[in-house]
Amino acid sequence: MPTFIAIGYGDADGYERTAPDVRGRAHAHDEKLREHGARMGIAGRPVQVRNPEGAGAHYQPGTFMSSDLPVAGFTIIEAKDLDHAAALAADTPCAVAHGVVEVWPLGD
Repeated sequence: MPTFIAIGYGDADGYERTAPDVRGRAHAHDEKLREHGARMGIAGRPVQVRNPEGAGAHYQPGTFMSSDLPVAGFTIIEAKDLDHAAALAADTPCAVAHGVVEVWPLGD
C-alpha cells in the first residue's frame, strides 16, 4: 500500500476556538489512525542541515520553510491512494481546528 506523510499546521488560537466536542472527535480519529498503524508525532524544534559538496556539515537551528501557521506535527500513513490519504487527514485536529494538513505521497 502506498505511504504518505501528512504535515499538520495549526496554532493554539485555532485549536481553542474549535468546539471541544469537535476537537474530541478529531483526537479520537487520530487514535483510530494509530490503531491502524499510522505513526504520529508532535513537531519539536527543527534544525537545518547543510553539507555543500560534502565539504562539511553545518547545522543551524530553525525552520527553512515558512507558513502562516507553525508546523504542529507529522503523520506517516498508508492509504490506497492520495484521495484516500487526504480523506484520512480531513478529520485530524489540525484540519478541523482552523489549521491545514498537507498530504505528500512518498515515492520509493
